[in-house]
Amino acid sequence: MSLVLLALEGIAGAGKSTLRDRLLASAAAEGIKVGHIGQFSWLSLESTRTIIGLRAGHPAQDSDRAVAAVRHDLELHARHNLVPARSVGPLIADRLTLSTACLLAVLHDRPVADFVRELADVRAARAELTVLLNTPPELCRTRLSRRSTPRRFGEDLPTAARLAELYEVAATSWSEATGLPVLRHSCATEPDLDLLVAACMDRLRAAVPQETRT
Repeated sequence: MSLVLLALEGIAGAGKSTLRDRLLASAAAEGIKVGHIGQFSWLSLESTRTIIGLRAGHPAQDSDRAVAAVRHDLELHARHNLVPARSVGPLIADRLTLSTACLLAVLHDRPVADFVRELADVRAARAELTVLLNTPPELCRTRLSRRSTPRRFGEDLPTAARLAELYEVAATSWSEATGLPVLRHSCATEPDLDLLVAACMDRLRAAVPQETRT
């Protein structure tokens, strides 16, 4: 069985959770066992402290320290979570390397491509297919305004627009560094969602032969 790690990337409100849920339901309906996992491992206390600060919009003391923290977490994530999960079947990650690189870039004065290359060195955490949802930031903001949860760092329109730009650069840098594909598409409408589900399901079907499905 050819196993797949599929990473869903994009700014808050882009449609990642909706796409993930549709994929999990579609895969289950076809007897394809697919796992799902988050962005970080949370297995190192020191790295976790740095990551929590970054997610709240607080830069680390310097970019090298920030990279060291997130890279250590990614290595732990790969060793203890991603690799074991992928031994069972395909895996969907709700955010992964590109999201981390863009978070670092928006908080530290370095090109996002630098962070992508640093994190891409963790080969066991490389996604065979990355789906970048480049849904317009204005629509993402409208979706977020309907949620009852408090707004987080990066969800205000100026920062979201900046992150959207960084994701595009990061996606190009990722493919250049790894040779792996990035599917870029908006998830603004139901037909957009249908197209994305169909494309991802084709990849999942290819990874799991018919005779191995439940």
